[in-house]
Amino acid sequence: MQSRLRLAGHGVQPLLLMFPLGLFWMAFVFDLATLLGAPALVGTLAYWNLVAGLIGGVLAAVAVGFDAFTAVGPRAARIGFVSLLLDVGVLIVFAVLTLMRVRGADRAADPGLLLMELAGLAVAAFGAWFGGRFGDPRAPVAEPLR
Repeated sequence: MQSRLRLAGHGVQPLLLMFPLGLFWMAFVFDLATLLGAPALVGTLAYWNLVAGLIGGVLAAVAVGFDAFTAVGPRAARIGFVSLLLDVGVLIVFAVLTLMRVRGADRAADPGLLLMELAGLAVAAFGAWFGGRFGDPRAPVAEPLR
């Protein structure tokens, strides 16, 4: 199946997905640096990366939802909705992580939150791989646009 939302011949969903993934990874790197002794400002930067990643993730989830609801055929619809569930699940994990950090003055993460962040990134990486099948016309699930 190919993405119905296209920009210059490329699916919009894989393009939109890369920004939140990059922001979430940078938040993880900043949080790890903070736990290893970086200044508190780095933890604050990680928090704002999470906020920006959530905003971009909502845009990507809208694109995935559009592709899922306009999918042609049961196999394509199933793949679309699994991809949508993965993306929304990742957004919920990172939203909870962000809300748990609001209470702190410097908004830094503790080791437990860092592990949750790593688990969320693992699910996000799988979801990006799985959802990337929308953008590849040679993928096994690819169906021509009608």
